[in-house]
Amino acid sequence: MSSRDLELEAFAQPTARVGAVPMAAEELNQQVESPAETPGEERQEFSLPPVDGGKDAWLFLAACWAIEALVWGFPFAFGVFQDYYSTHEPFAGSPNITMIGTCAMGIMWARYTSILGLLTMCLSLAMSSFSTTIPHLIATQGILYAVGGSVAYSPCILYLDEWFVRRKGLAYGIMWSGTSLAGVVLPLLLEWLLHAFGFRTTLRLWACLVFVLATPLAWFIKPRLPHSATSHVKPFNLKVLMMPAFWLYQLANVVEATGYFLPGIYLPTYARSAFGAASYSSATTILLVNVATVFGSVTMGWLIDRLHVTTCILFSTIGTTIGALVIWGLSSSLPLLYFFCIIYGLFAGSYTSAWPGIMGDIVRREATDQGYIDPSMIFGWLAAGRGIGNVVSGPLSEGLMNGLPWKGDNVAFGYGSGYGSLIVFTGVTALLGGSSFVWRRMGLL
Repeated sequence: MSSRDLELEAFAQPTARVGAVPMAAEELNQQVESPAETPGEERQEFSLPPVDGGKDAWLFLAACWAIEALVWGFPFAFGVFQDYYSTHEPFAGSPNITMIGTCAMGIMWARYTSILGLLTMCLSLAMSSFSTTIPHLIATQGILYAVGGSVAYSPCILYLDEWFVRRKGLAYGIMWSGTSLAGVVLPLLLEWLLHAFGFRTTLRLWACLVFVLATPLAWFIKPRLPHSATSHVKPFNLKVLMMPAFWLYQLANVVEATGYFLPGIYLPTYARSAFGAASYSSATTILLVNVATVFGSVTMGWLIDRLHVTTCILFSTIGTTIGALVIWGLSSSLPLLYFFCIIYGLFAGSYTSAWPGIMGDIVRREATDQGYIDPSMIFGWLAAGRGIGNVVSGPLSEGLMNGLPWKGDNVAFGYGSGYGSLIVFTGVTALLGGSSFVWRRMGLL
């Protein structure tokens, strides 16, 4: 039988196959059949598009990339809004501005149907343009946008396992690079719109643009396998939560997330306050992080298909920790800060591209004992953990920045800028985020 053909027979009692480890997408994408064919039963043949390549697979990945860019690019450019809201009425001087961005990113790291989600996103942006207080923005630009984004984005994750098997890590890396590439354009575009038209018109224009660009893409976000096949081999269960290996990965994932998003939120403000950077110069910090993350995500996706996941995470950890504690902490000029942005994007931005490796490692280690584990379920829990870390980081960063600690206390460079505690927190959480490498050396993973 060719790799493009799948024979689907009537499922009498498919339980014999559900508990097997190979019953992940890799085997299902080749052949799914019943234990026996009863007399008189007709065989049904379906011609499926090829896995790991072909027109349909690449169109699916391209649509996922675009959805990724439109859904995630906006909250990842929130540093521009953070800077604008902090210095313009009616929000200047208001507390909890960072919670708008952390809610938008944090809640969206949680789990289904693109059109409904896109409509919710556009509605949230339109509603936020009428906001007069920070709580209004948190509810609309933060929470409601995140709910719509979650609904629009989830099918991309659910179906990617069906379209890509051997190139899964690379596919995830390419898809996730969409956020970063959008982050190259959006900070500059939003910076110009905000100063030219104000936040109300900016939010309404972006809502219209998202609807026009994203709605046609929903046609390509579709499963590769028939529902009759996937419904038998993807039972919903929470057995992954009983796996020690999962919790070791998850603990590092949550800790890393509490610090990861803070530079993206504070870098424009930091560039302006520490070095007197103009608006476009400060927005360039976000642009450089996102440009570097494009290359970091794709590279990590390529590596995760070839190396053990803890080795890949170690690369990300070393680069991020040195970047935060050494380069940012000792930065004395705007060019040096730009260099940190590139390093941070390359290494910190690639962390989530290691998730396909985590998913594969958990399935390989534990599926024999626990029964079939849906990789997308593992992704969902990893995303939820990252969301928790992100949401917590908002009020936590407000506390770290309260009173601008260490400023003028004989502390030099970035550490003495008032952002010193934020720099240390980012570096330490990045270091702890690589603890899975240590767990593996101790025999716990």
